[in-house]
Amino acid sequence: MNKKTKILIVDDHPLMRDGLEGVLKSELNFEISAKAKDGEQAYGLLKEQAFDITTLDIEMPKISGLEIARKIKEENIDTKIVFLTMYKDEDMFNEAMDAGACGYVLKENAVEDIIDCIKSVAKGEYYISPGISQYLVKRQNDLKNLGQENHSINNLTKTERVVLRLVSQEKTTKEIAEKLFISSKTVENHRSNISKKLNLHGTHSLVKFAINNKALL
Repeated sequence: MNKKTKILIVDDHPLMRDGLEGVLKSELNFEISAKAKDGEQAYGLLKEQAFDITTLDIEMPKISGLEIARKIKEENIDTKIVFLTMYKDEDMFNEAMDAGACGYVLKENAVEDIIDCIKSVAKGEYYISPGISQYLVKRQNDLKNLGQENHSINNLTKTERVVLRLVSQEKTTKEIAEKLFISSKTVENHRSNISKKLNLHGTHSLVKFAINNKALL
């Protein structure tokens, strides 16, 4: 007997939650383990229970879907993220992917796409609504080019990459120090070494580089 895919549905609209549950329950290998009405409730459930896949809306009360996704990534919570959203723009798509999304489904195509999306993501694949699939192709090409242009990123130590990732999240030196349990002076030393290795100059160049290259970190 195949193991069922445990799913957490998160959306602030009751009709969307119930409608999505109805569609997914038609698949015998899917199990709707829980539903949440906002980001705060979802985060609590994710800390308490194990879900194979979590569906998130981007905009939600209390904690947004993007913030939840970032928490999942930062805290190594073992679940795969599918965004179910009305946002079609490329910037939002890239932000969702940077946050760790494996699936991105437009709400207008949810009934047609969501089952295929969950099946693909459960197998370790990515799934993007066909109507915006060109965003994924462009993103992959951009990342390939960035990787070729920025070989020096590979010269960073593990700690330096962690610091750079936190810089990309616009954390201050003090916040990075507190998170990594090191002194602010040590963080400043790391920032200086990273800038030298990446040939970055100027007060804000490191922050700008980190934000622009989030996906590589």
